[in-house]
Amino acid sequence: MVTRPFKTVLISLFTLMLFSAVTVQAAADKEPIWPSLKTAHFGDKEIRENADDLLVLEAPKRAEDAAIVPITIKSLVPQSADKFIKNIHVVIDNNPMPYSANFRLSPELGTVDISTRMRIDEYTYVRAIAEMNDGSLHMVSRFVKASGGCSAPAGKDAAAALARLGKMQIRMRQPTVGEPVQAQVIVSHPNYSGLQYDQKNRKYIPAHFVDDIDISYNDKTLIKVESGISLSEDPSVRFTFTPAEHGKLKAVIHDSKEQEFSMEKDI
Repeated sequence: MVTRPFKTVLISLFTLMLFSAVTVQAAADKEPIWPSLKTAHFGDKEIRENADDLLVLEAPKRAEDAAIVPITIKSLVPQSADKFIKNIHVVIDNNPMPYSANFRLSPELGTVDISTRMRIDEYTYVRAIAEMNDGSLHMVSRFVKASGGCSAPAGKDAAAALARLGKMQIRMRQPTVGEPVQAQVIVSHPNYSGLQYDQKNRKYIPAHFVDDIDISYNDKTLIKVESGISLSEDPSVRFTFTPAEHGKLKAVIHDSKEQEFSMEKDI
């Protein structure tokens, strides 16, 4: 016979499980928002779904920190002058600004292997849509459990963030001409979303975010990122490229207050 206290525990556990299932289902039920987003950003263009033969999207099923969710996008087909991905559109369905970033890519990039960190505001589908040079669209998606990322407090206080604003790093191992090398561009920037609340001053912090990252080699653009409030604090872009000759890797960062920062690295 099941005792009354144990019955109470069972009922509580069942209620908790049911609530969790309803929460996940409620988020999944928001999937119909995608058709309206598709129309708004891509019109009546056909998008091939489940394009796992072309693109890989890596994202955690459940984020440890919704304000810095790691996202990696890889192509299974190398870039070439005849066939290349010219844009990768990132859409986070249930974010306040769903169209979250566009990575404009050069065929000179060679390998498409790009990582960044995003904010996710609630349980949602994250989508990567590859736009080929022939105009065709191919999509992969992942469902990510995370919440509160767009309104989460900044990791640094306002004074510390202002003191380090625009400081940049270009990280990479010793490159060899003609061989692929991984590089990472990082800029210190609070990337305020406009949804974060300053408890001390009792008001929302105005939006101030990086909206453009231009990474070039010998004055030829490799990656140009057009972004919004979904990019995390201290934006970072990690990528792979193959330097064909000695030269200069350069990153130029532009933000919503018309501030610009840049850094160069000789190879």
